[in-house]
This record gives sequence, structure tokens and C-alpha cells, in this order.
Amino acid sequence: MFAATAAQTDPDNPLAGLRLGEHAEPKAPDGWTTVTVKATALNHHDLWTLKGVGIRQDRLPIVLGCDAAGLDEDGNEVIVHSVIGSGADETLDPKRSLLSETYDGTFAERVAVPKRNLVPKPAALSFEQAACLPTAWLTAYRMLFDKAGLQPGATVLVQGAGGGVATALIALGRAGGYRVWATSRSAGKRERALELGADRVFEPGARLPERVDAVMETVGQATWDHSLKSLRPGGRIVVSGATSGAVPPADLNRVFFLQLSVVGSTMGTRDQLRRLSVFLEQTGVRPVIDRTLPLAEAAAGFAAMHEGEIFGKIVFTL
Repeated sequence: MFAATAAQTDPDNPLAGLRLGEHAEPKAPDGWTTVTVKATALNHHDLWTLKGVGIRQDRLPIVLGCDAAGLDEDGNEVIVHSVIGSGADETLDPKRSLLSETYDGTFAERVAVPKRNLVPKPAALSFEQAACLPTAWLTAYRMLFDKAGLQPGATVLVQGAGGGVATALIALGRAGGYRVWATSRSAGKRERALELGADRVFEPGARLPERVDAVMETVGQATWDHSLKSLRPGGRIVVSGATSGAVPPADLNRVFFLQLSVVGSTMGTRDQLRRLSVFLEQTGVRPVIDRTLPLAEAAAGFAAMHEGEIFGKIVFTL
């Protein structure tokens, strides 16, 4: 079958390890099944794998990709939840992994996954839209509606509008009844954030008209100080990832004095993925797709993500 794999890793030239071509068919052990992939979405996780982050060298070559929507063995339209784990909340299993870490991922014509990882795809969502949900949109859903502890009408600051999680946060926050503010270095991306549903947009580090109830932080080092200074007393920063570098130590004096809280958030559970898909079906909110490419042209998608010139998700089709 055709697949996109990581054949080697290189922190300085990650695309050098990307291989497009034939790969062995997946084998589904007991309790697993095979999904025919119709669409799959690119995440920073895939780029980090090519850089050598979070992957053991003895796992190479490995099929990349965490997200997929496609057909199960009975022809049902499904979304693949990419967290391989056990327990009531598989994301908290110490032995959990994502597809493309221990097991081959979704950038292929077919992928083997545990049967319990399949969620019905709502008919109202296209395969391309559904493929955006399992990582970026599910992470945003958990950040906003599980970890942030907000009431409708609260003000939320989204740092770094443009990426998959950030665009999801803006769209979901708007639909959830929050007042959403966003930052971006790019004037074009700030304008698109307004079109997506942000109430106001700002340059990074800008002084805000008032302090916010919560900050959604996925950027890290470049925005961390601004995130702390933007919170009202008792506010909360929800952290999920750090694309600009590791989050620096918190200003503990500010944290203690203002009674701020900082919480981490991972991808959501399979049950949250099901609720997210229903939420989109009922509200009409749809993932922002920057571009759709055939998997055979995956290198162009990786290059765009590496350069940071995207707004929303990059989707590959098969």
C-alpha cells in the first residue's frame, strides 16, 4: 500500500527523512481492526517525529500520522481516535502512545487500530473535516470545556492564532458562548481570526483592554510572559504544547499573589471525541482547512507547516 513514513530523523532538516512510497500492509491483532483511510490531517507531532522528538530510533521506519477518517471493515464511516491506551481515561494511562509512535500511523491507505478507538462519523461532516478532529480539535475541545473552568460570557485569550489548535479554540469558543480574543504576529492571520469568530485581535505582547478569565497557551516561550500578565486575579492558563520552545518557569510571585492557576491539557478521550463530533454536527461549526493535498504530495504540506505559513489544518486525501 502507499504510505508516508519517517525513514530517519534530523532535527535541522526534518523533511530529509520523509519517504513516500510502498509500505507493508497493516496487521490487526486480536481486538484490533483495519480502517481504509479516506482523509488524514497533518499535525506538528508528525514534524517533531521527523526531528527525532518522541520516537525511538528502533521504531524507524514508521508510518506517520495521528488523525484519520475512513471506512471500517463493514463499510461504516468512522473517525479514528489516535490514543492507544487503557482505562476509563486512556489519555492518563502511563503506557499510552499515539499512532505513529509505537504503532504505524494514518498516513497510509489502511491503518490498524483497536476496535474501541473507532467513533461514528456524523454524515454532516466530510471525511476531510472529520480527519481534523482527533488531535487538534479534540485538544482544543478539552482545553476549553474541560480544563478552563469557564462560564458562558467569559473572556478567553488564544495565543498564536493560525495553527490547528488555535483556530479550533477560536471557533469552538465562539460557539460555546465565550468572548474570544486572539493574538498573531501576522496581520493577515489576525484578520482571518476575526472572520473565524474572534471578537478582537492583537499583536503578540500587546497591552489588552482588560485582563482575561483564561488564556489558551500552545505557543510557549514566545508568549508565556504575556499570558501571565494578561490574566485577571484567579484566572487560569491552560497549556497544551509549546511550538516556540519550552514554557519558561512561571513568575511565582505573580502566580501566588493573583492566585493564578496553570493547568496542562492533553488530547481528549474517545468519549470526548464523540461529543465533539456531535457538537459540530449540531452547531454547524466546521474545521478550518488551509489546504487539501493528495498524500502523494505530502512533502508540500510538511514544508508549509515547517515554514509556519498555514491557517488551520493541512489535510491529505487518499
